Amino acid sequence: MPRFTPDFLDELKARLRPSDVIGRYVKLKRQGNEWAGLSPFTKEKTPSFFVNDQKGFYHCFSSGKHGDIISFLQETQRLTFYEAVERLAEEAGLPLPAETPGEAARAERATGLAEACGAAAAFFAKSLHRNQGRGALDYLRGRDVTDEQIAAFGIGYAPGGRSELKDYLINKGFTEEILIEAGLIIKPDDGSPTFDRFRNRVMFPITGARERVIAFGGRALDPNARAKYLNSPETPLFHKGSVLYNFGPARIATGDEKAPLIICEGYMDVVALWGAGFKRAVAPLGTALTEGQLALLWRVCDEPVLCFDGDKAGVKAAHRSIDRALPLIKPGKSLSFAFLPQGQDPDDLVRDQGASAFGAVLEEALPLVDVLWDREVQVRSLDTPERRAALKAHLRELVKTITDKDVRGAYGNELARRLDERFAPQRRPPGGSWRQSNRNSGPNQGWRRGKGRGQGFQFTEPARPTPGLKRRGGPSQWSREAALILAAIHHPLLVERQESAFFELDLADSGLKSILSEILSAISSDPGLDSAGLKSHLLETGAAGSMERVLNDSELSKHRFLRPETEIEDVEQGFRNALAHHLFESTLKQEVHRSASQIFTDGDESWKAAAAAREELVNANKASETGAQSDEGSPGRFDDALERMKESVEQKFNR
Repeated sequence: MPRFTPDFLDELKARLRPSDVIGRYVKLKRQGNEWAGLSPFTKEKTPSFFVNDQKGFYHCFSSGKHGDIISFLQETQRLTFYEAVERLAEEAGLPLPAETPGEAARAERATGLAEACGAAAAFFAKSLHRNQGRGALDYLRGRDVTDEQIAAFGIGYAPGGRSELKDYLINKGFTEEILIEAGLIIKPDDGSPTFDRFRNRVMFPITGARERVIAFGGRALDPNARAKYLNSPETPLFHKGSVLYNFGPARIATGDEKAPLIICEGYMDVVALWGAGFKRAVAPLGTALTEGQLALLWRVCDEPVLCFDGDKAGVKAAHRSIDRALPLIKPGKSLSFAFLPQGQDPDDLVRDQGASAFGAVLEEALPLVDVLWDREVQVRSLDTPERRAALKAHLRELVKTITDKDVRGAYGNELARRLDERFAPQRRPPGGSWRQSNRNSGPNQGWRRGKGRGQGFQFTEPARPTPGLKRRGGPSQWSREAALILAAIHHPLLVERQESAFFELDLADSGLKSILSEILSAISSDPGLDSAGLKSHLLETGAAGSMERVLNDSELSKHRFLRPETEIEDVEQGFRNALAHHLFESTLKQEVHRSASQIFTDGDESWKAAAAAREELVNANKASETGAQSDEGSPGRFDDALERMKESVEQKFNR
């Protein structure tokens, strides 16, 4: 059975709010800064059972029982200590410590590291108020930092000497080995004497469980310092990606539990917001939010607010946060984004304009989906159907990254609705003309001609092949589709020249669909990509197996337009012929049959024109098929026949 160290138990309690755990067994109502309910230990009509999240305990006045979440489960659920810890650890997502002989020794060593960090924090705090710290104190006063803020955050000063902290701590009984492991001093590789890591810096202690100091952040006072901000290195106590500055106090900020957590960029932003009354601000220690930090935030707040400068750098940082968070969002767990006036951070804003100005920024915070949408529609031109199709395809790929299926479905529906609202024209009024639509504008769709001037085709649902209509002879469906893909692999320039066709291409084979998606993504990112580079990219994706099958198919290599050495003009002509044949076989033939049949059934004489046009279309397709196989076809003949077919069928639709 593993031994639970004090550090492990502190971390467990820090990850769970007592009111959340106990609230599953006792109906609680908020009373001031506490939660009240009927005692689970005695029968009573007036609540005498109280839970305090800030202090981390419960107290029952009727029974006199008092304890934390572990003892509560032991008392009410009749669990052993180990069983209670195991249940809570699973809920908190905290792995149980392994049972090893060295566990006790490591726990003791961690205690020594924490004690060294605590002693260093005390040394820095005293140094700030000595003569040597006058410059640091003046810097803080110049940024309107009060004594109350200095005390609340334990802000201090690291003197400029090379070994002042080291000498102080060694005199206190700490060894050099402990100080090196705690990240307080540096041991040079050349064997020269160790020296203090932090020198001539304003110091911000970073706390972990039990609010023990586990690391530091230091702000340089020398304008020529190599690093403006310097953090402690990774240590057995400090893992930067799983810690947030001021998280402990922000989590239990008295009287502010319903306010959102605010994520800022730096230490001074957090300190300034605290002074302005916003007690629930944290900072990710100079890095983009990690998965571990997001998990911490969501345990306390369903929708934390990320605060960014309104300039280009701030917007880019917000966009990076979206990419990090999108796969992780869950029902009820997301992010909001607040953008400050350009050139200002939270510290600047509250000092220049006061707390109300920052409060107004928070009120204008945008949900994640809004910032995602704005990012995608602003980074590309959307003035052609091809570019709008590219936007739709990219949004679809982003939605696929969301792990939770319910949220993934909700995002898909929401983004589809926004696409419709942005790009679909108004519906036709009674007696008016058919509206133009690009919602179903793929090459495999039906059509209707609009009567009004400038109106295009109104596309209907795609035709569905009837069971009795089967392909006789000729290449298989896979071969037809693979030929189109192979042309792009050998000649990426073809994708640029036939952009619309490739973005609208509808393939039945899932493997070929995967290749097409990767090709479009790669070429969109690198328009100058050649065949060798494209193949190298595809080999590193999930489409590698399908690509190998396409490249090694002996039948495909018989077509001259599918050979690597063929000139691009010949490749393009062969591709058009192959595409015409594919469209005819996959959908258009079935649509022609259906349309002509409907007209005939209605008893309209126009079915004769439709039937004649259909015959011409079939004949044109035969020529197109021959051309696709021999590279000697006339794509114009197929296109002209198809257009005449449309005209004849539309006579019936628009009567």
